[in-house]
Amino acid sequence: MQNLFLTIFIIIATNAISQNHEIKSQWRGVSRNGIYHDKNLLKSWPESGPELAWSFEGLGAGHGSVAIANDKIFVLGMPDTTGVIYAFDLKNGNLLWQKEYGTEWHLNFKGTRSTPTVVDNLVYFMSGQGVVFCYDGKTGEKVWSVDILKTFGAENIKWGITESLVIDGVQLFCTPGGSRHNVVSLNRFTGNTIWTSPAMGELSAYCSPLLINHNGTKLLVTATIESIICIDAVTGDFYWSIPQKQGHKINANTPVYWRNNIYFSGDYAPEDNGLVAISLSNDGRKAQVLWRNQKYTNLMGSIILKNGFIIGSEYKKKGWSVIDATTGELIKKIEQLGSGVVIWADDRYYGYTEDGKMYLIDAGLNHFNIVGSFSVPLGTDQHWSHPVIHNKMLYVRHGNALMVYKIGK
Repeated sequence: MQNLFLTIFIIIATNAISQNHEIKSQWRGVSRNGIYHDKNLLKSWPESGPELAWSFEGLGAGHGSVAIANDKIFVLGMPDTTGVIYAFDLKNGNLLWQKEYGTEWHLNFKGTRSTPTVVDNLVYFMSGQGVVFCYDGKTGEKVWSVDILKTFGAENIKWGITESLVIDGVQLFCTPGGSRHNVVSLNRFTGNTIWTSPAMGELSAYCSPLLINHNGTKLLVTATIESIICIDAVTGDFYWSIPQKQGHKINANTPVYWRNNIYFSGDYAPEDNGLVAISLSNDGRKAQVLWRNQKYTNLMGSIILKNGFIIGSEYKKKGWSVIDATTGELIKKIEQLGSGVVIWADDRYYGYTEDGKMYLIDAGLNHFNIVGSFSVPLGTDQHWSHPVIHNKMLYVRHGNALMVYKIGK
């Protein structure tokens, strides 16, 4: 832990910089919860699906989503074993620049993992090899990089570290998973260390963290291999942990925050698994399990919590569930859709399933209707990337291909 004077300086610097700098794009939307705020979108699709505006093939292997900011689209790919960051023109899809950044994850389920985070004109991401990068979004020049596994005495995990970075003011947060330096805060302008937390000393578990403002306290919530953990984002103080286990030590979904509760969805294990709701104390320093639904298992497709209920698919099973967020009880289950990813915009759910189909869904407590679908025509490998909605366009990444669809009225 850094000394008191440094902590006070961080607080002042963070507050000052936050007033002048803006997060323009990050993983799963502005609040990292899969909810996009576009309006006047199509309420149903024609039989063939929405119109394809443009596409690009040749990104290389990758599972991350696009980031959109400053009239540019940023995305990562791996054409061979080297990672590349690409920048496209937002209006016409022309490739503006591409830069190699180093060796990427090419062992199993190969390809890039991270979705870039864009703050002003700086682009941040982490490779599957555990290196954090900062690039100039205008020029494509590298500003700095830090190998967090080497720097903080951590080791990589079975399928490659998978984290889309959280930024707040001057701070960049990530989870190397070291026994002493488990979760860390870096200066986003230099890559220098601000604080480190030992947390539970567990390995990273493929989770992209969530930053929340809980009753005036900034909390960083993430998951390691057997725990959901909470850290004071400003000081690095470790507050609490809740057991969350999975047979292959995967806790990949980003937590969701709603009405002073944390929600986290995971997969199978003998105990402490499934979908859990965690109630926070007023100051956020303590937590307890509100309820746990161990029958609902969602490993990495994420959930949408909207209007008091949760919607999402189940891992490697047919069936999407509607669950009461207050009690954890199953309201209904729809069998026809396979496992996949879910996002939301303008009163519609968008499901991207692992069999390569995109669905438009009108759903609520009393109904679940498919109002459009199409098969994703291009790309390679697994259908795992999370779609993005921006300015009435739907961005679908499938391995080496990016497809952009017109979904506005």
